[in-house]
Amino acid sequence: MCGITGIYSTRGAVSPGLISAMTDAIMHRGPDDGGFFCDGPMAIGNRRLAIIDLSPGGHQPMAFSEGEMWMVYNGEVYNFIELRTELEAKGYEFSTKSDTEVVLKAFHAWGTDAFTRLRGMYAIAIWDRRIQTLTLARDPFGIKPLYIAECGADIVFGSELKSLRLHPE
Repeated sequence: MCGITGIYSTRGAVSPGLISAMTDAIMHRGPDDGGFFCDGPMAIGNRRLAIIDLSPGGHQPMAFSEGEMWMVYNGEVYNFIELRTELEAKGYEFSTKSDTEVVLKAFHAWGTDAFTRLRGMYAIAIWDRRIQTLTLARDPFGIKPLYIAECGADIVFGSELKSLRLHPE
């Protein structure tokens, strides 16, 4: 099942304690692994149910290119092998067998056009540290949930309202 959550704040740094609590609130969605990442105004968290790549290589949040981009992801991309082959032809190298890594590198290669290439069900949050931009995406049919709320000066998102309700506002 998996689950994601996160906060983007215009007030400054996000509390690691808050994103940790938000991630813990959705632990039932992913008992195999979990983690969170804080970077000033951005914090993202994930609970993982390992399905495609059972190794620790599928751990999230997942970083790319020395941490310039970070992603959390809930879902499954059915054509990830074809996309991986296409990305390898462009010079991308892979260290896992996970569709998560393929999605992250596809976004790096094609920007938001990558989402039109994905065949599957997903909710994705990508933080680009270079340009301080958060990108949220959900599959066209809305199979995987992605709730978004404006809480004061923060944008809060997640797979379940349970995690959003932990925000103080």
